[in-house]
Amino acid sequence: MSVFWGIVTVAIGIFILISGLTKSNFVIYRILVARSKILWGKNVHRFYQVAGFLIIIFGILMLFGVWN
Repeated sequence: MSVFWGIVTVAIGIFILISGLTKSNFVIYRILVARSKILWGKNVHRFYQVAGFLIIIFGILMLFGVWN
């Protein structure tokens, strides 16, 4: 089961990373950005790039069973 959740976590991380890089207009990403812009200001897309990368790393750790 951890393999399934690891793949899902990596996919979410890739979505967030790519959306942050392209400054996407996808509805879910725009909602996240609108809420985060209060705290992060103009650096909100950089925040999502870093967060997406960290989520990918976490998902890879879940895939290999290091983090359960």
